[in-house]
Amino acid sequence: MVKELRKDRGLGIFEGKIIARFEREGESFEVVVEPDVVQAIRDGEEADLEKGLTIDTIFRDAKKGTRSSEEKMEAIFGTTDPLEVARTIIEKGEIQVTTDQRRKMLEAKKKAIISTIARNAINPQTSTPHPPQRIENAMAEAKVHIDPFKSVDEQVLDVLSALQPLLPIRFEKVRIAVKLSAEDSAKCYGDIKDSGKIIREEWQPDGFWIGVVEMPAGLQNDFFDKLNQKTKGMVETKIVK
Repeated sequence: MVKELRKDRGLGIFEGKIIARFEREGESFEVVVEPDVVQAIRDGEEADLEKGLTIDTIFRDAKKGTRSSEEKMEAIFGTTDPLEVARTIIEKGEIQVTTDQRRKMLEAKKKAIISTIARNAINPQTSTPHPPQRIENAMAEAKVHIDPFKSVDEQVLDVLSALQPLLPIRFEKVRIAVKLSAEDSAKCYGDIKDSGKIIREEWQPDGFWIGVVEMPAGLQNDFFDKLNQKTKGMVETKIVK
């Protein structure tokens, strides 16, 4: 649950931070934490919670500075470790944000969703990726609702479904065969590996490296550009059916 705070109430010494609250059995537990850490934890990503907490204290009322009792924490969470308790509060509790915080989080999540779709989707009519701006415009036209506290993975398929009446678009992977000289393969191997999954590879008797890499279809143009730049155009590539 997300509760929006009135801007004029402010957060006192916690200005710019987020209060996360978890209520159980008539008890309230609160932590004060950086917005990006809340977003990362809600997205299921790695986050430095120890650094993200304004203070490693579990409050009964953060604004009043009232601390929760360890006895209550043990009874509810099964631990008094503030980091373990804080993580549960952030994952399962109510997130209180100002209007400005919500706007910034919403914008960040929208960009992440657009980026994911642009990397993984193509126009099936042309087998080419859609530019991010085209995806963003279609999202606006479709009046897509983004939840700043739901992960990208939870939302991206729903967004894709909303776009399909407006754009020819689908998620797809491509396999690309690559042929490089020994010298160029040393320059490019890391980029190839980072771009996707190498399905097979071999060294030819003439010293050339040949491989097939599978990647999200939306990455292919950047992949071609990167290889051409590093090899000065001395690379052979082919989309494998």
